[in-house]
Amino acid sequence: MKSAVKSSKVNRAWLNDHVNDTYVKLAKKDGYRARAAYKLQEIDETLHLIKPGQSVVDLGSTPGAWSQYVRRRLSPKSATGGGAAAGELNGRIIALDILPMEPIEGVVFIQGDLREENVLAQLAAQLQGQRADLVLSDMAPNLSGIGSADAARIEHLVELALAFAQAHLKPQGALVAKVFHGGSYDSLFKSFQQTFVTVKRIKPKASRDKSSETFLVGLVLK
Repeated sequence: MKSAVKSSKVNRAWLNDHVNDTYVKLAKKDGYRARAAYKLQEIDETLHLIKPGQSVVDLGSTPGAWSQYVRRRLSPKSATGGGAAAGELNGRIIALDILPMEPIEGVVFIQGDLREENVLAQLAAQLQGQRADLVLSDMAPNLSGIGSADAARIEHLVELALAFAQAHLKPQGALVAKVFHGGSYDSLFKSFQQTFVTVKRIKPKASRDKSSETFLVGLVLK
């Protein structure tokens, strides 16, 4: 009974924080599906990654906030307000997630598991023989609370994103991947250093203070 009461209090506290969160309010105002859009916005504004005409792959895309942000950046002549940008899309966005995602105009969505060969083949086919300018990975596993197991799951997903980037990224391209500080962080950072000429670490302001997440950005394949 005590644990149930404690869990209820934690849920109420989280809900209260969420409802009053600046970025949650901003997302509603701007028409984004999640506050995560502002994490990508800060990374993009810092490193100038997204430009009209690019091919962008969004891994772990659901609910679609990152694809919405990219859609706006590839549609400079569209309306400036709102996450659900419309207008002519100058570029290509391919989104993938194991969960369903509501459609976004101009975004090709594949529902599937990146670990499966047939899903990888679908993703590669959508690139139509070309390489991507940018690969985004906001993938995260369902955490079990067992540190070693969770670290292994996180590491595996980032390694999948790295492998995809090595196979399908342009030489001058970039990979943005969510990682978590913990047991696998140092080895993942080394993997990025082995793969890219330049590696940046960014903790966006939109990341919750309590979260151990950060983002590694790899620039220019070795």
